[in-house]
Amino acid sequence: MRFFILIIIFFTFFDLFAQLPIMSPFAVSLGATPFLAGLAVGMYSLSNIIGNILSGIFSDKKGPYAILVAGLVASGILLFTYAWAEGPYSLLAVRFFHGLAAGLTVPAAFTYMANSANKKKRGKSAAVSGAFVGLAAIIGPAFGAIYASRTSTPEMMALTGMLLLALGIVAFFLLKKQKVSAQTAAAEARSPVIWNRGLLIAFSGAFFLMFSQGVLAYMLPLKVEGLNYPSEMSGLLLSTFGISAILVFLLPINRIFDNIAPIRTLIFGFSVMGASLFLLSTVSAVPWMYATMCLYGIGFAFLFPSINSLLIDSTQSHFRGKAYGYFYAFFSLGVVGGSSFTGALKLNPNEGFMVSGGLLLIAAALILLAKEK
Repeated sequence: MRFFILIIIFFTFFDLFAQLPIMSPFAVSLGATPFLAGLAVGMYSLSNIIGNILSGIFSDKKGPYAILVAGLVASGILLFTYAWAEGPYSLLAVRFFHGLAAGLTVPAAFTYMANSANKKKRGKSAAVSGAFVGLAAIIGPAFGAIYASRTSTPEMMALTGMLLLALGIVAFFLLKKQKVSAQTAAAEARSPVIWNRGLLIAFSGAFFLMFSQGVLAYMLPLKVEGLNYPSEMSGLLLSTFGISAILVFLLPINRIFDNIAPIRTLIFGFSVMGASLFLLSTVSAVPWMYATMCLYGIGFAFLFPSINSLLIDSTQSHFRGKAYGYFYAFFSLGVVGGSSFTGALKLNPNEGFMVSGGLLLIAAALILLAKEK
């Protein structure tokens, strides 16, 4: 069952990553201005936040089973509606509802994983789930761009929709439905998230992790273009980071996440990611750019399981769904914040990498100071 949940996690993130290289050109083809094209890309993440929070609330109230199946089926159906988009405003509506439905799935899937995980192996479990996210990040953009170029964007989205619908139907019959009594459901619906230091650190880790991803997705292609390298090199650099992260996730080194306190691996991950972004701002030779992206991937691989382990350690099952809802809402906020913040400051790529790297190093230092108190 856990492997099937990992498959769901993979295809949910595949849906996200496959649309990245094709959505803004599709919006422009429908007559969108640069502003509306950017809004069409960001609308998914904005409504995703609402879906994440709703998913957390209902996962605690009804159990993750129902919301997971509902998210998969709704996402699958809505992916077919891209064929009905006839202009930028209808596309914005489709993007809003697609992001809302997709936001239901991820917190429910990770709540399901966390509640069924062996407490002593929660770090390794988070690392394995991170590997499936990494695989989606590598395969999704390439597949989406290639398939859409040979067919069309609506056909690409419809293919993903068929996959998610199929997963939703299988999940309905395969996953064990968690029965929750009316009395328990009412109590858990009222149960608030108990805020503590570990949970706050996990949320801040989620935000800054994806903040750096937003900066990287926005600035790296600009740096590659500014150095007059082939445009496809930015995709290869991102794949390098993904491959190095997956190796850490899957190789025996992943046992470190169960043997060392997650706060320590989190600080290490923040520090390595921050240092790699600083290095990326200073290098221009191709080998060094690949080396820094490999280093960034190692930092990412240490940070992702750490924040998941911290969240599990800092929550109880009756409010873990809400916690995961907020957790992935901070993920979405980080993506929007990273690209928007550096864009608003009108930073060049090297300045953007330095600002993002500096924020990660400051976060690592603050968490270290808090840990020592």
